Amino acid sequence: MKHFLLHLMHLVADLVFAVSDYCQTHQNTSKWTIVDFAVGKELRRNNGGGLVKGRDNGSVFTCSTIISKIKSIWNTLEWKPSPTACVLNLTSFPFEPTGRCIGTQNKVQIWDSFKTSLCCQNALTVLSKALAQHARDGEGNIFLDDAHWKNCSGPFLRQSVSVQSCRLSDLVQGSSRCSGLSLSIIRQEQTYQDALKKCSQFNSSFDDSCQTCTAAITTARDNLLDLFKAKGKDSEKKLCGVATVTSIAAELMDDHSSVEDFYSCLYALDVLDPGYIRMKYSLVKAILAILIATIGIMLVVMLIKYATKNKPDPKHVQTKEIATWSGLYRFSRAEIDNAIGPEREFLGRGSAGHVYKGTLPSGQHVAIKQINKNTTSDSFTREVEGLSKVRHPNLVCLFGCCTEGGEQYLVYEYCSEGNLAQHLLKKDNVLPWQKRVQIVRDCALALRYLHHHIDGCIVHRDIKLTNILLTGDLQPKLSDFGLAKMLGMEESKVFTDVRGTIGYMDPEYMSNAKLTCASDIYSFGIVALQLLSGQKVIELDLDARDQLTRKAKDVSIGKRPLTDFIDSRLNGVNYVDFESILQVAVLCVAGSSNGRPTIDVVFEEMEKAWKNTIADMKGRREMSSSATSQSRLAEVMPV
Repeated sequence: MKHFLLHLMHLVADLVFAVSDYCQTHQNTSKWTIVDFAVGKELRRNNGGGLVKGRDNGSVFTCSTIISKIKSIWNTLEWKPSPTACVLNLTSFPFEPTGRCIGTQNKVQIWDSFKTSLCCQNALTVLSKALAQHARDGEGNIFLDDAHWKNCSGPFLRQSVSVQSCRLSDLVQGSSRCSGLSLSIIRQEQTYQDALKKCSQFNSSFDDSCQTCTAAITTARDNLLDLFKAKGKDSEKKLCGVATVTSIAAELMDDHSSVEDFYSCLYALDVLDPGYIRMKYSLVKAILAILIATIGIMLVVMLIKYATKNKPDPKHVQTKEIATWSGLYRFSRAEIDNAIGPEREFLGRGSAGHVYKGTLPSGQHVAIKQINKNTTSDSFTREVEGLSKVRHPNLVCLFGCCTEGGEQYLVYEYCSEGNLAQHLLKKDNVLPWQKRVQIVRDCALALRYLHHHIDGCIVHRDIKLTNILLTGDLQPKLSDFGLAKMLGMEESKVFTDVRGTIGYMDPEYMSNAKLTCASDIYSFGIVALQLLSGQKVIELDLDARDQLTRKAKDVSIGKRPLTDFIDSRLNGVNYVDFESILQVAVLCVAGSSNGRPTIDVVFEEMEKAWKNTIADMKGRREMSSSATSQSRLAEVMPV
């Protein structure tokens, strides 16, 4: 029977194409006569355009009418009839084949209720529409009884999809509590009425209307499950879901457009199987971007590990390197531990580690810096290489180093008076004017030595109050060469990573990473302004630095009196020398390196101020000595 129907459908299709071709060739001028016979119908053409008589007079039709009749025969063959006719009108809702039935059958929970495959979506939609029409035009039962449902279970001819293959066999009365629902019963539920109202109003904004509709359908279905106390049962959820959709479609059946919009909207309720994920294109792009970025980061990390794996351990300085650092003693770890002792007296924190007080076997005090393990080895190497090449009274002296047991230590001369910040910024300790001039002059002298080194300009990069140490007689010594950088003889600048202390750093260097000798000049200028004013430059506070330099510039051009900048705690200030130092310091902190003086000019002015200070001190001592002599003479003279 099945093969016979397939053969018959092919014949009808050939007939449609033949008639269509003929009509196009003869401009629809020919007329056809259908003559009834006992065993069927015969089509005969009257080439002259007249009627053709047979045993039985027929009716005259045009080509378009004949094609329409043949197509109606085709539609009746779309559903395979069972021996007993199906009570559903499947002709009005023809099944549309889909490519989803080809290849892998992806699972889906249709309408968030019915677990089947994507291939069966169209079949369920067709059957739901037919059940809706049958319920509206019949007794109102949403589902058929088992006998009638079996009559409608044959496969669709254009695609091997059937009730059995789609697991729709239990959509019958008596299979569950929801299977006995009728339109009269379901209409009594308010949630159903709400869903019907919201699913009947698809306006210009389809997305918003569909979202509202699907939410109402879910609510109505869940209400039926609560009514039958069937929450959590998949079989009840399936039947109640189909019943809700079908009953709403029954009410919309008179409006073809509303029915099509309604069933198109139902795709939003589909829940795909976990193995088959439906995502928006934008989400897919985002996931791909994250995946690519993650892979990129992993590759970079692997590359870094591979590169560093083949490098020597940065924490251990090779014997060959240490041998080139002439004049340095190589301490053992035991000597370092004995020098520091169990008390571990903490002196301060440098750019790369903590500094402790130590005592050598000779009784000499030293400062020992323990390099942090998370610090890169270039800081240790810079400081050792830098200080091993320089010797100057105003530079802290490096005695030796230790690289044993995975630890790194530097051993310096000990400066008993701490750093300049401890003396200048304390309220209860006033650094005399003469000492301030001496310190600023000696720092300029040390800086001139570094900038004119035989191998090239050594840029300290971290000149600040805490890196200027003081000996017992308050002689300054520039320390902490962990950030120092040497410019070759042919280099006037280098581009490097920005390092230093905010507040003392050259703004030009901060903005473009261009390091020059003028970067140290800027830092020196800030230190000089602090010595004159006694003011702080708070780290990470650019406003405090700008306020200090702005005030100094205002005083230097006469906008404000000189006394506004003088440390109020000072006595015996030489105003001429004060103003001279101030003018040079203001030039040092110019925004552009081109406007700053060289270290030679700076030292020359500081030297003049220091000579004037020495002369003032000598004059005051002579005046004091003369006054003392006269006082004693007056005491011994007779009255």
